Amino acid sequence: MYDVAERSGVSIATVSRVYRNPDSVRETTRERVLAAARELGYVPSGNARGLASRSTGVLGLCFPDYSDPDTENEAAAADADDDHAFMLYSDQIIRGMERAARRHGYALLIAASLKGGPESQVAKVAGRVDGFAVLARTVPTEDLDVISRRLPIVMLAGPRENDELDHLDHIEVANADGQRELTRHLIEDHGLRRLVFIGGARTSPDAEARFRGYQEACRAAGLPAHEEPDMRTEMMTQAEGERATDALLDRTGGKSGDGGESGDGGESGKGDLRDGTLPEAMIFANDQMAVGALHALERRGVRVPDDVAVTGFDGIPLSRLVRPALTTVRQPMRRLGEEAVELLVRRLGKERDDEPVSMMLPVTVARRASCGCGER
Repeated sequence: MYDVAERSGVSIATVSRVYRNPDSVRETTRERVLAAARELGYVPSGNARGLASRSTGVLGLCFPDYSDPDTENEAAAADADDDHAFMLYSDQIIRGMERAARRHGYALLIAASLKGGPESQVAKVAGRVDGFAVLARTVPTEDLDVISRRLPIVMLAGPRENDELDHLDHIEVANADGQRELTRHLIEDHGLRRLVFIGGARTSPDAEARFRGYQEACRAAGLPAHEEPDMRTEMMTQAEGERATDALLDRTGGKSGDGGESGDGGESGKGDLRDGTLPEAMIFANDQMAVGALHALERRGVRVPDDVAVTGFDGIPLSRLVRPALTTVRQPMRRLGEEAVELLVRRLGKERDDEPVSMMLPVTVARRASCGCGER
């Protein structure tokens, strides 16, 4: 910094203002300082600035690794010129956080699949950021409790986990409402009654909330609502959706319920894999699994939606690109990231000690060809 100041003929304080508050320096002076910095190869030290201001200028995001190579390859094949097509759930949250962070002058540090423990990586990452957004069930409660004593933390997705984290800000989407409305659409608007739900791991709060919404819609329509999903997958990926669909078809023998005793559309023929008939609708807890199901059904000669309807949840870009286009519930993934940054910035300002915020973001049902709506 001393060298830059000497080279450009300004004070050290002016060099500092160029990087910390550029609008406070006249343009000609600012350009002279930046030119000198480029010539000298000068880059401001984030650590040094942090010591002076007790701020790193960085926000953190911690989430599980949701990568799905099959879905990414599918997006590439569907529209190789559209980078947006590659984006999955976590990618959309990152994009939203990046945009909002940039507006507020922050950088974003991303940490995926970090293990817990007293010497955990997440604790090390927390030491490099001013605030943290954490996806539910990603970091052990005890770690979050320790970190939250010195950093603001926003919990993303899923319901509040327990009373120990009630002091943290929390943002989720209306998972149960969205799945309830989608299931109601299949039952009332399409007249489908033999439904199956393919869920995720019990540890996924979003998948469990979606299953509750499905149960509520079934009960409201007078259909049986079992205590467990008809099938579960540990990883909610395209490959797992394809495997689950193959398993379902193997159990039912791929038989349509049009003519059998259990295929009369009555309550007794719910199609929960117990009656040996192909269900009228397969409802998946996310889009990635539903896309895998479309492939398995096509491979085995089962027509969508003529023989069975298929739906997903999330509204990832690929859901529009597959054929038939996937009926799904769109959640505001980018807004989830943006709202997380807004809350963190508020906490880093004058509102650190305010009451915790609990925010529920709305979702919308996208009715497309895979349930019989729209063009096929």
